[in-house]
Parts: sequence; C-alpha cells; structure tokens
Amino acid sequence: MKFRDVIIKRIFDILVSLSSLIVLGWFIVVLVVLAFIDTGRHGIFKQKRIGQWGKSFYIYKIRTMQHLPDGSLRTTALGRFLREMKWDELPQLWNVLKGDMSFVGPRPDIPGYADALEGEDRIILSVKPGLTGVASLYFKDEEELLAQQENPSTYNDQVIWPKKIALNKAYIDNYSFFKDLRILFKTVALSFGLK
Repeated sequence: MKFRDVIIKRIFDILVSLSSLIVLGWFIVVLVVLAFIDTGRHGIFKQKRIGQWGKSFYIYKIRTMQHLPDGSLRTTALGRFLREMKWDELPQLWNVLKGDMSFVGPRPDIPGYADALEGEDRIILSVKPGLTGVASLYFKDEEELLAQQENPSTYNDQVIWPKKIALNKAYIDNYSFFKDLRILFKTVALSFGLK
C-alpha cells in the first residue's frame, strides 16, 4: 500500500468514525443499556485482538452472550439479533477513531492466528485490521457455517483461516480506496438485510 493510500485511508477513517459516533452515539448507548439488562453484565464486551505489526489491542463490542449458572455461555435472543444486524460491532467506531483499526481491512483475530503468520503471509500485519473486509463478506455466515461442522475448530483452522489469508493478501496486493468504499457499501447493505 502506497504512503498516499495510507494517508487518505486514515483521513477517511477519522472523519467518518467521528461523525458516525456523533450521529449514532445515542443509539450505541441505548444498545449498551439493553445489553446490560439482557445479559446482567456490563453492556460493553472487550477482548484482546492482534492488530497492525502484530501489536495487541482491545476490541469493543456490545455484549451478546449471557453467563449461565454452570459457567457456560449462551447467545441471547437480543444478542443474535445484534449479531445478525452487525450492530454489536458499532463500538468499534471508537477503535477506528483511536487508530487501532480501519473501516476496511482484515478482521482482527484473537492471539494465535495473525500473530503466528509466517513468510509472505505476514503482509496481512502491514495494514490495520478492519471493521469489515473482503473475507468478512465472503464468510458473512461464518457462525452458521461453523455450527454445521462436526469439528468447528478444525474446520476453521484447515478451511476458513487459509481462505481468509488468501483473500486478505489479494486485498492488500490490489488495494484501492474505491474498492474500500464498495466493501463498505456492501457491508452496510448486508446489515440492513439487502443483497
């Protein structure tokens, strides 16, 4: 990615994330309150993820899972709706504004995946992770796909993860700001149930 592309991408990220937080801030607060009532825990969930250059950061989401008495977790009805609409990702606008993330890029993974990349695959760590990306759109039904597998973890490691690497490398090798805009528009359309 050229230096000019990096600057344009960052300016876009700052302007759009800031204006989105101003416009949607009240809505995010409402979702946080509803998630607190729904799950009985703090409405914001944070988790360590791997970002640009392999540096870790905390990603923010609306909490969608409830702790059960036996210690297990289950996604609530509200949580399923928020995930389907992608509204649980809205707090990541703060991650974008802070500079941990970009609007478009490889989705940030938990430790053990992106930070373990080797050779030319490490090009994925040269860009900021995104709220959405080519792999996110390709695997838009990833949770359902994994739920259908006999061994979801193995399927993720052997099928989904290698495909994500290939898609993300192609995104970086053929980067264009206008492609970013198309990915964003497709993501917004999907979040409102449009194809």
